[in-house]
Amino acid sequence: MKELVNILLKKNLIYKSLVEIDKKSLNCRKKIDIYEGVDTNSYYASIFYLVQKSRFLRKNADELEQIFEKLKVVQDHNYKKKILIYKMPLCNKAKQLMKENNWMLINVTL
Repeated sequence: MKELVNILLKKNLIYKSLVEIDKKSLNCRKKIDIYEGVDTNSYYASIFYLVQKSRFLRKNADELEQIFEKLKVVQDHNYKKKILIYKMPLCNKAKQLMKENNWMLINVTL
């Protein structure tokens, strides 16, 4: 959690509360951490933290969008921001699709 907060602070994103969402409630078995944050203007943001060795492809972007839609239904919120923090290679088509769907992408690959 501390690593996530430091990453967000480097991008000047300040959240007064961060809550981890249980993946089982979303019927998701992926190795992804999902957080719900409330910023200083009381807007809700969904934060997805994904670390994997393989490349993130376009089909993964579609799956992530489906998980986000389930999250909106389960949590009963309409999120203002969708943030993906990733530590892996990202396919250009997936990156373009994510930006078209208003995702904020934060790369933490060294």
